[in-house]
Amino acid sequence: MTSDKKESIKVTNSRYRLNYHIMGPNGWINDPNGLSYFKGYYHVFFQHHPYSADWGPMHWGHARSKDLIHWESLPIALFPDTPQDADGCFSGSAIVVDDKLYLMYTGHVLSNPDDPDSYTQNQNIAFSSDGINFQKSIYNPVIPTPPDDNSKDFRDPKIWYANNHWFSIIGSKNKSGLGRVLLYSSQNLKTWSFLGSLAEAKNADAEGYVWECPDFFKLDGSDILIVSPQGIKPKGNKYKNLFQTGYYVGDFDYKSMNFNHNSFSELDYGHDFYAPQSFQAPDGRRILLGWMNMWESDMPEKVDGWAGALTFPRELNLINNKLHMNPIEEIQQLRTHKIAEGNYSQYNSIVLPNNSVEYLGTFDAKSDVQICIKNIENNEIFILKISSELNQASLQKYNDFEPRVANLSLEKQFDIHILIDSSSAEIFINNGEAVFTERFYDEHDLFIETSTSENDFQINAFQLSIQ
Repeated sequence: MTSDKKESIKVTNSRYRLNYHIMGPNGWINDPNGLSYFKGYYHVFFQHHPYSADWGPMHWGHARSKDLIHWESLPIALFPDTPQDADGCFSGSAIVVDDKLYLMYTGHVLSNPDDPDSYTQNQNIAFSSDGINFQKSIYNPVIPTPPDDNSKDFRDPKIWYANNHWFSIIGSKNKSGLGRVLLYSSQNLKTWSFLGSLAEAKNADAEGYVWECPDFFKLDGSDILIVSPQGIKPKGNKYKNLFQTGYYVGDFDYKSMNFNHNSFSELDYGHDFYAPQSFQAPDGRRILLGWMNMWESDMPEKVDGWAGALTFPRELNLINNKLHMNPIEEIQQLRTHKIAEGNYSQYNSIVLPNNSVEYLGTFDAKSDVQICIKNIENNEIFILKISSELNQASLQKYNDFEPRVANLSLEKQFDIHILIDSSSAEIFINNGEAVFTERFYDEHDLFIETSTSENDFQINAFQLSIQ
């Protein structure tokens, strides 16, 4: 029986379904793939297993939008149905060439179906004239094997065009057990040449034993490499997730193929952020989405026939050599009416009419701030604290005894921007200098309490439309 003949799982309960975030229509999803703009639509693909709410042989789910806000669910774009990708069409990216949308993705093949570690991985191309129906290249796999000094982990190509060549980086690890990103080039998208390592870990505990889902782009005059390393050990307040996502800032020389970069920095400090990918919108903005979950996390929505979601689209900017993320300005299209507006002295409480809300607060940098998200039974879900003395943000979550902590560069004022959906919260602090991405599962109505140690503060909060 071919994969497209199986019966998809059904969603049986919508209690945790999100209102303005991308989800699969059913089943499991993880990494965003193939972010692109093609023939008037923004396209987002994602790793998808439509036949259960658990991870399984990966397909490419697909959604598109004209405004990055209202998303249309499209048929599955890629099935694992060729010898090159028989056990999964793993993550990859997209590029537009000669009025066609090209996808570059990893094929995952098991030599023993009963042994998940018996895999090999290769790189493949698929293309489409309409952005919906895709044909796999007859030249697949276009990169059949990793280099000799590499492990079998060889996945997640990110493709771009520069200096009259196609380039692709691929996440991997070397045979010494250190994460790295491999660099390839091509003149025709059919044959590819290995150029060496773009970057690699110096120590597995400090930088990871395998690097996944690499992204590479120029932003505000610098070259940025985003990777999702596995295996980084916690260090003080840093690296507390099961797996991390972060970035290197540097300069890439296309003549020497050398990427001179600084040290690894975390991109998001929350519990539920991994494998992001970015693309350049037609207006020049660099927009990023990530998987809004984490491996091995509890996902109560599984019993309802689905699991996983993507973050709200974020605009990236590089400020003082640090990546800032903020919700794209199109969020304003979702505002239906204000539920709070004004200046407040030391305390405010907002009852959320439903759990799709945007909160914007402005605070004096000399004040300590606490924002508590509770349910109507007064159970705390999140406690966010900003320390003016320490220049730190800390987030305590209801199911984790240890807070997540991020350093800040506070000056006269700072903002806190929160997006709440049915089972997610995305918290952006000080113009997106620190971000916490979270899933939560509570079926009660919520309210937000804001308090400060001194000085007035301003809040604007909006009800967002339920789609």
